[in-house]
Amino acid sequence: MFGFIWWILIGIIAGWLAGEIMRGRGFGLLGNLVVGVIGASIGGLLFSVLGLSANSTIGSIVTATVGAIVLLLAVGWLKKQ
Repeated sequence: MFGFIWWILIGIIAGWLAGEIMRGRGFGLLGNLVVGVIGASIGGLLFSVLGLSANSTIGSIVTATVGAIVLLLAVGWLKKQ
């Protein structure tokens, strides 16, 4: 149970960071928090494909933030189509 809560917290932090990094492409505070939680899964998948792993809290935040940025870029691209 604690692992799930930790994953949600990391995702929330990552969503906020991704929103700050991707100025103008975010979805507001609440939307970016949801993007962060989903991005945590995407980042974990991307990093595992690349053979990388996060072994610390900072590494988990970086992984989730990268995933959230990728998700924001993809959604922004789809909105333009």
